[in-house]
Amino acid sequence: MRITVITPTYNEAENLPNLVSALFSLPLDLRILIVDDNSPDGTGQAADQLATDYPGRVEVLHRPGKLGLRSAYLNGFQKVLESDTQAIVQMDADFSHDPSALIAMAHLLESNDVVLGSRYVKGGSVDERWPVWRKSLSAFGNYYARTILGLPLRDVTTGYRMWRRETLQQIPFERIQSSGYVFLVEMAYLAHCLAFKIGESPIYFADRRWGKSKMSLKIQIEAAFRIWQVWWHNRDLKKAGKSGRL
Repeated sequence: MRITVITPTYNEAENLPNLVSALFSLPLDLRILIVDDNSPDGTGQAADQLATDYPGRVEVLHRPGKLGLRSAYLNGFQKVLESDTQAIVQMDADFSHDPSALIAMAHLLESNDVVLGSRYVKGGSVDERWPVWRKSLSAFGNYYARTILGLPLRDVTTGYRMWRRETLQQIPFERIQSSGYVFLVEMAYLAHCLAFKIGESPIYFADRRWGKSKMSLKIQIEAAFRIWQVWWHNRDLKKAGKSGRL
């Protein structure tokens, strides 16, 4: 199975070469698409060098500025779906997502339409160095989102995902209004409403090794309000799914 990893980057020059090396050490048929938002730290140049070092295996999509997670993935999906890839991975560039977890995720994808790298199923966990308040906030954020949306999943905010090509092609991206991290929740919700089979593979979510985290309390508070917008905007799709009219 040919797999393409899409990794959005902004100021990830320290992480990117190591991540690419780790990914290509796996016993998988991998390609990588790096979507860089004109990082001022030289990430774009590092990505171009990797494309030179790994011709045909690394590709770079340069964007003019910091345009956000949603558009980075939508641009990436569009480009990757023009290729012959069979599975598409969403993955952070900061090593919070362990590359080796892709092996188990690829195996689980054989019997599912999409696989989430889950911190909250048996065998999954978050960084052991996190204080109790941070672990509690993360767990509550998932509980909050999945309860409001009625999702039978344990980790709806995870950014580590593997999609079958055919599944991703049927996601109605034109419906998605969310940006930032709620975009991830909305994608999972749409997959659920469309009755796709969603598997969860346990992962250990580590804090980034280098660089500065882009997550903030402000982002998390904003996300809490936007979950309701996801529910309201897609309520017709949910009803159609329940009635079997999809």
